[in-house]
Amino acid sequence: MIYKKKKKNLFEKFANWATNATGSSAAFILAMLVIVGWIVTGPIFNYSDTWQLVINTGTTIITFLMVFLIQKTQNKDSKAIHLKLNELLASHQGSSNRIVDIEDLSEEELDQLHKFYVQLSDLAEKEEDITCTHSIDAAEENHQMKLGQYRTRKSYMNAKKHTSKKSN
Repeated sequence: MIYKKKKKNLFEKFANWATNATGSSAAFILAMLVIVGWIVTGPIFNYSDTWQLVINTGTTIITFLMVFLIQKTQNKDSKAIHLKLNELLASHQGSSNRIVDIEDLSEEELDQLHKFYVQLSDLAEKEEDITCTHSIDAAEENHQMKLGQYRTRKSYMNAKKHTSKKSN
């Protein structure tokens, strides 16, 4: 499926322009000049409450509006990054497709997955072959193979017999 670029709505165009403009060196210099100008005018206005209110109100309004513009742009960028990562996961033969849509997991579930990947990283560091890959599916397959071999051991069979006698 080929995606055509859709025309952006007016707010999206403005949000992109505003975040690019306000993130520039020129915007920082302009903000510094406004602050310096405000400080210089302090003696002229006798450092009055109105003088202080002007800068406080101005910065509060700008900050309030910028939060929404930045969040809009950040949400779009985050979604684009997730889609790019999902494409990489979906196209790579050795990766697990179950990871493609994990954004809706709880923090606890994400922490559990993180611990798993730390373990995979530890396993990968022990490998002599740096091209060796590990995935959840590969780990599950390895686990099932090990479990199959483990079940044939005498100690496992004896423990299973002992456990089944206690439950009866």
